[in-house]
Amino acid sequence: MASDHLSYRDAGVDLDAARRHTAAISAMVAGGQTGFAAAHPIPPGMREPMLVTCTDGIGTKLLLAQELGRIGGLGQDLVAMCVNDLACTGARPLVFLDYLAVGRLDTDQARELVASVADACAAVGCALAGGETAEMPGLYAPGHFDLAGFACGVVERSEMLGAHRVQDGDLIVGIPSSGIHSNGYSLVRALVADGALAPDPDLLLAPTRLYVRDVAAMTSAGLAVRAAAHITGGGLPENLPRALPEGLGAVIDPASWEPNPAMRAVLDTGRVSPEDAWDTFNMGLGMCVVVDPADAAAAAALADGARVVGRVAPGRGVTRG
Repeated sequence: MASDHLSYRDAGVDLDAARRHTAAISAMVAGGQTGFAAAHPIPPGMREPMLVTCTDGIGTKLLLAQELGRIGGLGQDLVAMCVNDLACTGARPLVFLDYLAVGRLDTDQARELVASVADACAAVGCALAGGETAEMPGLYAPGHFDLAGFACGVVERSEMLGAHRVQDGDLIVGIPSSGIHSNGYSLVRALVADGALAPDPDLLLAPTRLYVRDVAAMTSAGLAVRAAAHITGGGLPENLPRALPEGLGAVIDPASWEPNPAMRAVLDTGRVSPEDAWDTFNMGLGMCVVVDPADAAAAAALADGARVVGRVAPGRGVTRG
């Protein structure tokens, strides 16, 4: 007699695959595991430690990476989108958690993604303290997945970077991006689908640059670093003002740097207006650091490819000139 029972596997969730995945990635996880959550100590000797947290994802770059058959750099994209934000406060990243959601678990794919997360965490001295893999048939189409991340860092209250430090006349040091990073990919995918942009994975899928050590090198050198802005969605016009106080804006000289090859390829299609490009992409700068004029040259020398790209002046927003 046939059984009327339905198993979790019948419903689309493979617990055996999930257990194999957990076992396979266990060596990649650091920090104190308590069974249900991860624990990590605050570094000793801090007088007034401030915990800084942030979360982010990768967006539709995931889809292009799948379409082009290259997902190995997505873990660095995920980590960078979070720890680069932490760096804008001067915080040192302590722990990172990842969340992988799939329709059906592909253990090889999941292991590759988590390994790339672990490698990026190691590159910035951050512990991959744990995470979650959720198999949800019906919510995600076959073969599709989403990846999100959560980071926590620490900084002395007296050493926090931010708009409260910025002064009229400060200079802006721009640190180059490694490519398009993880913003504007709905537009990039449309350009690829339209045939205007070649589907070159080396060009279009370069992992997001990690800026934690760049900013830390400047602050550790005793330079008068005021604030920093991670240039993500909305480009310079939306992100740079977040590092500036009321009444002060930024004057940026676009001729002071060259867009990287990926950005140049997008611009050379002729299908994106200059204004849309500035409002969507990083335009070749992934991080901007506001520095006392006396320390600007020294700060730029500490980050590969960095240069002075503008100044702080009375006004609001970002002016190109």
